[in-house]
Amino acid sequence: MKIIVCVKQVPDTSGKVAVKADGTMDRASMATIINPDDLNAVEAALAMKDENPDSRVIVVTMGPTQANAMLHELLAMGADESVLVSAREFGGSDTFATSQILAAAIKRIGLTEDTVVLCGRQAIDGDTAQVGPQIAEKLDMPQVSYVSEIKKEGNTLTVKRMLEDGYQRVEVHTPCLLTCIKELNTPRYMAVKGILEYDKKPRLVYDYDALKDDELIEVDTIGLKGSPTNVFRSFTAPAKGAGQMLSGTPREMVAQLFGTLEEKHLI
Repeated sequence: MKIIVCVKQVPDTSGKVAVKADGTMDRASMATIINPDDLNAVEAALAMKDENPDSRVIVVTMGPTQANAMLHELLAMGADESVLVSAREFGGSDTFATSQILAAAIKRIGLTEDTVVLCGRQAIDGDTAQVGPQIAEKLDMPQVSYVSEIKKEGNTLTVKRMLEDGYQRVEVHTPCLLTCIKELNTPRYMAVKGILEYDKKPRLVYDYDALKDDELIEVDTIGLKGSPTNVFRSFTAPAKGAGQMLSGTPREMVAQLFGTLEEKHLI
């Protein structure tokens, strides 16, 4: 079984946001982390491999060369191979263009009858939850989103799909795509052996020339030019002011609170 996991390097939410003149984020200038939901997808892949030792886990990301550090960490966790999709032509892609490029990369990696593609539910820098489903549509494969449990029997996966007011049990045949949520599992740590041996594993790079012949890769549908979504403005959220602590008995604190609200003409 081949398990392909799409991952993304995202800005560390505890740091500052760097923005280019064109309105897109300057990812090379920001502290980054592995997107949390993607870590759950990686753990799901590794757990499936634990149950099926013949499986191969391949992690793929699109981004600048700095994303290699993230891929190295995932190889140390237990992934078998990494693919970095990186080219100037891909820069500035929105979800539509990104899914085009990643779908082409997955096709190049190779889809078989027992392939499972895993993605995180959404990325914390965009919160759109669009890329995974769009990849599935462009690869013409079934998809199940918001997955919190996976059981595999042969070429059939039985998954638990979380809803706002409950859940669904869904059976899906491979090849298929699943988007994973944090309730699915707890990601494992890197192993010492993995840290020492990750550089022995295949680490591929797909540039524009590697993917340009795919029907999904067209100049007017990739990169900033091919992105129908335009970022109006990106900025760091203003810091919240310091809170005021009240002291005394409950009655005294209530009196202080109402007095402050009256002074500010809020009541």
